[in-house]
Amino acid sequence: MQETLHLSSYSTSSFSLPKPSISPPKALKSTTISFPPHPKPPTPISPQLSSATSLPPPPPPPPPTTSPNFQLQEKLLFLDSLGIDSFHCLTSHSLIISSSLSDLKSIIDFLYSINLTILDIRRVLHMCPDILTTPLSSILRPAVTFLLREAHVTGDNLPFVLRRRPRLLTKSVEQNLRPTLYFLQSTIGIEDVSKCATLLSCSVETKFIPRLDYFLRIGFSRRDAKVMFRRFPSLFCYSIEDNLEPKFDYFVVEMGRELKELTVFPQYFSFSLEKRIKPRHRMCVEKGVCLSLPVMLKSHESRFRDRLDVCCSSSMPGT
Repeated sequence: MQETLHLSSYSTSSFSLPKPSISPPKALKSTTISFPPHPKPPTPISPQLSSATSLPPPPPPPPPTTSPNFQLQEKLLFLDSLGIDSFHCLTSHSLIISSSLSDLKSIIDFLYSINLTILDIRRVLHMCPDILTTPLSSILRPAVTFLLREAHVTGDNLPFVLRRRPRLLTKSVEQNLRPTLYFLQSTIGIEDVSKCATLLSCSVETKFIPRLDYFLRIGFSRRDAKVMFRRFPSLFCYSIEDNLEPKFDYFVVEMGRELKELTVFPQYFSFSLEKRIKPRHRMCVEKGVCLSLPVMLKSHESRFRDRLDVCCSSSMPGT
């Protein structure tokens, strides 16, 4: 108890705690890590800037090579480069639009390979533009092979046949060419069909049989009619209404001749009625002379007149 009082009696001013000899550490300065600033995005060009500061517009893209117009233009330019009338081919046979340029080039190369010249190619394509879209492997090549091997057209004569009848190249061997060949050989009796190979593109049903029936109707026997077609196969090509009928009527009514003369000389139907048959028949009537059909029609004008004068002189009675 006394001790407690004794301690409390000390003055507060004389009592102090000892000061520490180590000073407190100074506060650490905070270190900061700085990053580079983010790049600014490019400033877009304002459409309101003057034309002097704006970039020129990009050129328009070229037309796609797969567009139908571009492909058609390529095909027409290719045909024009060969001197082929592309406009005529296109307007006459519009299927060219759907064909490819590579197919056209293959067909032109094939025509060259069978000894057609560029002049021949221009002619056959003008006459028959269908060739440009005819399948090469299934129609064109088999047709040429048929003409050479079965119809016995020689390689040298093939261009001549195709120039006259280019449609031969578009005909199917099985459906058209071979049936026509058999009809000409077996029914008509033509042994060398190569001499009339242009007829092979004709239809037996729509071309040959109607003309054969016509000659049977006007009085010829079947045997004589076949003889006429063997001697002159081109008779199959003449129109019944425009050629055969008017010439036959004049032969019977005005000339008064017999049918056997036509059997011997069926080429009568190949001459012009107005320019050759009628004028020469009238001259013979005026002179009182009757000439055979070949003599009257085949000779040139001067030779015909000379022959007519000779016949007149020989028929005059002597003085």
